[in-house]
Amino acid sequence: MSLTESSNGHIGSFIPDFSMISTEGRLWTNQDLGALPSLMVVMCNHCPYVQAVDDRINNLAKDYRGRLQVFGINANDPVAYPDDNFEAMIERFKLKGYQFPYLWDESQAFARSLEAVCTPDFFLFNEVHQLAYRGRLDDSWKDPQQVKSQDLREAIEAILNHRPVSIDQKSSLGCSIKWRSL
Repeated sequence: MSLTESSNGHIGSFIPDFSMISTEGRLWTNQDLGALPSLMVVMCNHCPYVQAVDDRINNLAKDYRGRLQVFGINANDPVAYPDDNFEAMIERFKLKGYQFPYLWDESQAFARSLEAVCTPDFFLFNEVHQLAYRGRLDDSWKDPQQVKSQDLREAIEAILNHRPVSIDQKSSLGCSIKWRSL
């Protein structure tokens, strides 16, 4: 496990084009986004950082249903990391009862276009699909009882209430994305 820190990304950039299959067999594209803000979470099955927060991600999806679209995106190399292959994603989706589509970035093109670096890596886009937040979920990835600052939730609330998102965005930390050799 290699601890990696995200950058702040390109705030204001538009969501890259995508076409990915979900664990439920549906093809998702940019055309499906509509006019709601979107949260894209680059994640995977085996990463302990993701495993520590995936219930919190699921709770965000529940809490903001109908006001925010949440997507989990797995871009890890499924050959080198079989725990992250598509069949394992389907099992994880069912086991955790994810309340959001879990998409397979088989080509890794979407994660690369986002310049994602770790799992989890959070990308919050506003209603016109511009990046408004790239940072951590909260200030205690390991222990939800120790959370004092809910950074991502504050950014979501700002967008939903038409307020500016804080420019003080702390990096997400997690395992490095497992890129295939080119």
